[in-house]
Amino acid sequence: MRKNVMYFALLAMVVVLALSACGPAATPVPVPTSVPATVAPSTAVPLPTTVPPTITPTPAPFIFGMLLVGAKNDNGWSQATYDGGMYVEQQIPNSKMLYLEQVYSGSPSYPGQTASQLADQLVSQGAKLIFFNSDDMKDEALKFANANPKIDVIGVSDDWTWKDGKNYTASPNQVDIMGRMEYMKMIAGCAAALTTQTGKIGYLGPLINDETRRLVSSAFLGAKYCWTNVLGKDAAKLTFTVTWINFWFNIPGVTSDPTQVADNFYNTGYDVVISGIDTTEALVEAEKAHQAGKTVWAIAYDYKSNCNVAPDICLGVPYFNWGPAFAATVKTAVDGTWTSNFQWNSPDWTNINNPDTGAVGFNKGAGLSTDNSTKLDAFIAQLAGGLNLWTGPINLQDKSAYLTAGTVATDQQIWYLPQLLEGMQGDSVAK
Repeated sequence: MRKNVMYFALLAMVVVLALSACGPAATPVPVPTSVPATVAPSTAVPLPTTVPPTITPTPAPFIFGMLLVGAKNDNGWSQATYDGGMYVEQQIPNSKMLYLEQVYSGSPSYPGQTASQLADQLVSQGAKLIFFNSDDMKDEALKFANANPKIDVIGVSDDWTWKDGKNYTASPNQVDIMGRMEYMKMIAGCAAALTTQTGKIGYLGPLINDETRRLVSSAFLGAKYCWTNVLGKDAAKLTFTVTWINFWFNIPGVTSDPTQVADNFYNTGYDVVISGIDTTEALVEAEKAHQAGKTVWAIAYDYKSNCNVAPDICLGVPYFNWGPAFAATVKTAVDGTWTSNFQWNSPDWTNINNPDTGAVGFNKGAGLSTDNSTKLDAFIAQLAGGLNLWTGPINLQDKSAYLTAGTVATDQQIWYLPQLLEGMQGDSVAK
């Protein structure tokens, strides 16, 4: 019996061992070799795998202000200077222009306020540099510059900073900029002389000052040269008359009406009128006369696209290209290299209509014939080659000698021309 019990016990153990061998193996539990340290909650956040980039604050924009004597879309002087400001924005990163329009003495837009006071308003809005875009603001520009030595000033057409000029005044924070429009006015005068069929050229003038005398006289010199040297005609048979309206554009009740002045030219045998004012009345009235059956033309001024006002009768437009000089000068204010200086900037004779180089240009109009266009190109090439029409003998309107034979005018003699020239009709000084 014992043997049977022993037998069954052994048999049960064998069965248990066999069943254990057929089951899954146990997963081993790793035994730590050391006890981990306690991790503080504040240091339990895992470190980033990459370092985040440094955030650089966006620099504040360089704000500059512009005071426009007229409207920014006047197809003339103010639009040209406004476009110059837009060019600055395009060329100088993070620059921004503020502007005010119709800024002139007695403007109804700002009763009782001067240009220097309006400049103060732009400074209060963050402007670090102010453009005064007109001769009408010349005194105000200097006044503001002296009163605000930490604000840079650009006087468009001024001469305060010209050390060799008769109006030089030390103004460390001021730069004065003008383009040598005299060349483009010579081209305009030539185009007029080549085109006129009556030999009578009218000039619609603004007010009378040094600038306007030298510009209308340059137009006369260009007309006289092409009338005599290109066409071979008698200088005595060329009539060149200027009529002044007494401001840069029409102010009803204050100036002469430029519409009436232009009409008077066209109604008295003048078949080409050269505009010297900021606005487009010469072209508008020429187009009306043309539609009425008259054979007339006009030459625009100031703004490069001005011929679009009356394309069929426009001979061309001498215009200012302010952008390059404006941008170069503003850049010196931005980078801290500003120095007071006077600029009388020349055309780029390799391409007078390059928007990124020259200070002045001339766009031909559709009214200029193919033959006359060719003749005009030849005249432009002569100017580019060194032809200087400001060479004596040249007499003033009162017949007094201004430049003796062979004498080339100095910059000062041209800039500060005291009278119109002999052979011109019209007032030399304001009445």
